[in-house]
Amino acid sequence: MAIQWFPGHMHLTRKAIAERVKDIDVVIELLDARLPGSSANPMLAELTGHRPSLKVLNKEDLADPARTALWLAHYNALPDTRAIGLDASHATSAPFIDACRALAPLRGGMAKPMRVLVCGIPNVGKSTLINALVGGRKAKTGDEPGITRLEQRIVLADDFYLWDTPGVLWPRIIVAQSGSKLAASGAIGRNAFDEQEVALDLLAYLAGPYAGLVEARFQLGSIEGLKDEEVLEAIGRRRGALQSGGRINFQKAAEAVLHEFRSGGLGRITLETPTEFGAWLAEGQTRDAERRARKRARKNRQDPASEDDDA
Repeated sequence: MAIQWFPGHMHLTRKAIAERVKDIDVVIELLDARLPGSSANPMLAELTGHRPSLKVLNKEDLADPARTALWLAHYNALPDTRAIGLDASHATSAPFIDACRALAPLRGGMAKPMRVLVCGIPNVGKSTLINALVGGRKAKTGDEPGITRLEQRIVLADDFYLWDTPGVLWPRIIVAQSGSKLAASGAIGRNAFDEQEVALDLLAYLAGPYAGLVEARFQLGSIEGLKDEEVLEAIGRRRGALQSGGRINFQKAAEAVLHEFRSGGLGRITLETPTEFGAWLAEGQTRDAERRARKRARKNRQDPASEDDDA
């Protein structure tokens, strides 16, 4: 899926994170619990180096509990990494402070205060989390990507400093399945993708593990064996998304599907397991390596003496 999703201010955010991380002890990365792998920013690994990491699976209340458990186990098995799940709107500071202190036990006290950087993709709930942690509206919130545009410093305790950064995406995705899932979650501005295409991709995935939830929410019969377009058409009829002559308004039907998923109306859903995402990532890395090889070959044919500066 072709998604244009790297607006200009993302470059500034990337530079700001690279500068700030030099003085950071722990990096908290907020992930969407409904798509933990796809919402993990690979660019952050480059920017933050080997800093200890706390993975926070936000919107846990919207995600499949069984799959959340799989993802928490996956991340907690990684070195210098801890993972917790939560609903950011009901968060308290204690679990975060305790987890960060466990990751950086030599930091603490006024002489060596804990310095933590909070990162994540747009619309993953960073501002909501910070507002809950400090008990007030210190950060701007909204349901559109890109609300936070400036770095903010928040004091959670006398010796615990938290820096919030704008949501940051990465220039190009290599996991083909991730673009559609990120769009479905609301992480990408709606002008960057086709909602009907995203809704069809979403229905195609849901037809496997969550067909019953789709059938129940939209009051459909069995969708087994139906094409994605047929399911979307049936949803449009049930929701009254009709045009003149009784034709289906597929745009309205797609909007209904995406709204029900994002709001949790469909039920608790997670769009990937660690095993699934691992396979998708391996495929993406293979394709990306092939793409780079073709690019190098073309460049060498044009200028055999040139250095390989492919990025």
